[in-house]
Amino acid sequence: MRTGIATVCLSGTLKEKMQACAIAGFDGIEIFEQDLVTSPLSPEDVRKMAADLGLGLDLYQPFRDFDSVSEDTLLENLRRADAKFKLMSRLGMDTILVCTNVGTATIDDDDLRAEQLSRLAELAGDHGVKVAYEALAWGKYVSDYEHAHRLVDTVDHPNLGTCLDSFHILSRDWDTAPIEAIKPEKIFFVQVADAPKLSMDVLSWSRHYRVFPGEGQFELAKFMGHVARAGYSGPVSLEVFNDVFRQSDVDRTAVDAMRSLIWLEEQSAKWLDANATSPTPGDASGDSLAKAAGRRRYPMELATLPKVAEPGGFNFAEVKTDDPAQLETLLGQLGFEFDGRHRTKDVQLWSMGHARVVINEQAPSHSEPAIAALGFDVDSPVIASARAQQLKAPVVPRKVQADEEVFQGIAAPDSTEIFLCQGSPDGTAAWTREFGEGLEHPAAGARAVIDHVNLAQPWQHFDEAVLFYTSALALEPQPFAEVPSPSGLVRSQVMQTSDRAVRLVLNLAPVLQQEPGQQGPGQHGNGARKSYQEHIAFAVDDLVATARAAHARGLDFLQIPANYYEDLDARFALDPAFLATLKELNLLYDRDANGEFLHFYTATVGSVFFEMVERRGNYDGYGAPNAPVRHAVQYDSLHAHHVHR
Repeated sequence: MRTGIATVCLSGTLKEKMQACAIAGFDGIEIFEQDLVTSPLSPEDVRKMAADLGLGLDLYQPFRDFDSVSEDTLLENLRRADAKFKLMSRLGMDTILVCTNVGTATIDDDDLRAEQLSRLAELAGDHGVKVAYEALAWGKYVSDYEHAHRLVDTVDHPNLGTCLDSFHILSRDWDTAPIEAIKPEKIFFVQVADAPKLSMDVLSWSRHYRVFPGEGQFELAKFMGHVARAGYSGPVSLEVFNDVFRQSDVDRTAVDAMRSLIWLEEQSAKWLDANATSPTPGDASGDSLAKAAGRRRYPMELATLPKVAEPGGFNFAEVKTDDPAQLETLLGQLGFEFDGRHRTKDVQLWSMGHARVVINEQAPSHSEPAIAALGFDVDSPVIASARAQQLKAPVVPRKVQADEEVFQGIAAPDSTEIFLCQGSPDGTAAWTREFGEGLEHPAAGARAVIDHVNLAQPWQHFDEAVLFYTSALALEPQPFAEVPSPSGLVRSQVMQTSDRAVRLVLNLAPVLQQEPGQQGPGQHGNGARKSYQEHIAFAVDDLVATARAAHARGLDFLQIPANYYEDLDARFALDPAFLATLKELNLLYDRDANGEFLHFYTATVGSVFFEMVERRGNYDGYGAPNAPVRHAVQYDSLHAHHVHR
């Protein structure tokens, strides 16, 4: 599949955008007119630079408001088009995007539109230019891609064809199956964009909230499957208008964009395999049989990636700090056992059942504790790592000595290190033998697992993180939620496996605890410190017993206000003795039709705190009604701490 991207997707100058696209591995680009108009580079400079970078110049866009106009306006539009065609010759480009009219259309007449498009096609033919006619979802008279293509068919000129844009089609819920009926030579260009499902006018939705494939909720694999079946073999190019992307680092955004097309290519191939059509009755030809088996060859070749199963669970969580004393105390009070120090590294291991926490002391001086790494159990770490690297995930180097476990590591968008570990049926981990040789360990401790991990995401990389965990780790994104806090709404996106063995919660949160001059281990790739609290949640069989034992060890619980328990009683009519226990131990409670959820939080150390949970029945949530309480109490605690410093 030939990959492309519109320069409007990226921040920076035209030169910076072109360089970033080349580094990310794109085959070609669409030049957005404003990027050229504002550039000091001449068209000849752009043409040479593209050639030097190995980039094709696939599309010049946009040409707006051409059709459905009076004769006087049409003549002005043809004069404008003639100038653009001459400019394209200097650039060495042969395809231009012409959008259906939005602003100047005054005559709703398909015969007139066809006649005007025919005159444009004749002019384009004189210049050796192809016109890709695109139906804008908010076009005044033409907003449907099938309508636009009927006009193209009516004109029947070799220099006029169709541009299919996934946003304009899927945002209006148009059926994509008719794409297959379009002659492949009449599909001049294909643009793709994803988007979250929003209730708003389509123009605003398009201009501000498009995202890269895999970061939204559109059925892009199905769209691309129909495009492939139509016989199209040209560029598949990203056209994404997004306020965040156009403020973010151009190189990172270009890599994220390329990752999205690699992912889309694989998903489209899977869709074609899963939706193979049946052979024609009585036809035993090789093509027909291959088609039935889902192996039909299409002009657009769709590459696939190494196949990996979803993770089997969390292997460990790592917190980094230069002063581990507070973490050691906190874990001990929760009931974790100290399993010893690593034989060659400044690293400790603490465990409770199959829940393992690594304290990494190899941090800069005066670093506050922060979540630095997560380990996931996978069937084949080498294959999983190869897949992630093909998806442009940076490799995390890790020094090892003889007889030490070799971890495959990659870096997530927020700089959290992700280690792919060899899973085992009994939940054990061979690498734990590198800790505490000669120490006596209890024969059996409390049963626990890592239930979920909440990670704060920088605002400019939130969508990138969703795609990263979807494509590289096969986690499925769930519908996002927004939780109120004293400092603003917290957007929360759950990523999980089908069996819920891995639950990862990504939070796009307002700044809560960052102070001027703070530094610490939680540095993002762009140098910004993790500015919101994160936590690791552990599931146990008996939360009340766990809380009582932790209380006896002196654990500093997050203090829940009495008003919460009054509201709890009003909502659930709990047994008075049970309610008193919850209040005594600062436990929170939730219930739904499937079961119950009990949990408590520790005080925060640096940017990290811990949560202990108990899931009763088939409760599958996270105690969402309690989240505003937790945010408010943490905010008050932090504010009081700052005031009295």
